[in-house]
Amino acid sequence: MARGIVRQMGINPYTPVHDLQILLIDKLHRFEHEKDVCLLLQHEPVFTLGRHAKAHHLLMSPGQLKERGIELVHIERGGEVTYHGPGQIVCYPLLNLRRLKLRVVEYVDKLEQIMLDVVDHFGIAARRDERNHGIWYGNQKLGSVGIAVRHGISYHGMALNVSPDLTPFSWINPCGLSEVSMTSMAEILSNNDNKFNLLAEVESIMARQVNAVFATSQLEVYA
Repeated sequence: MARGIVRQMGINPYTPVHDLQILLIDKLHRFEHEKDVCLLLQHEPVFTLGRHAKAHHLLMSPGQLKERGIELVHIERGGEVTYHGPGQIVCYPLLNLRRLKLRVVEYVDKLEQIMLDVVDHFGIAARRDERNHGIWYGNQKLGSVGIAVRHGISYHGMALNVSPDLTPFSWINPCGLSEVSMTSMAEILSNNDNKFNLLAEVESIMARQVNAVFATSQLEVYA
């Protein structure tokens, strides 16, 4: 497979990107768009609640979040509540799982492996954990996975904490897990003074890993 087309998306509000995913899924389903697509970006501050989310895992009221300029969005992916914000690389692969002959559990495994490979490039020995999908560094969560499937096409995806402000994670039980803290690559590497370069490098490596893992797909990567 030729390398995906890479385009800079930068920092985006959540809802327009979600709407873009739905639009692209419909185009892929109707064969109006020939290639699978991967969106690689950062979000403006937002809390998203998956279809199984419980209200008590959000430790602030919607009014308190609004005062802090943080959006609250209910979405159709699996999982509980999570936070997205600048400094976190979010990857949304829109892939035809039927054509790739991938079961959902196999697909999730590949997303976790991509994040594991990315952080390993920086010498971070992360791991999986039976408690929750994603990747972990010690007892702290470093990357999350939450997906949905429509017409056999995946959307939503994975989020890797590169250098975000971790404070908003203390306002929720991340992924519905109490007494769990989040960490970031910058925190592990003690690299808070060079966040921009770290973000750019992680984004580049993740785009390359997505292309490598889904090499059987004709994939466009928008980054």
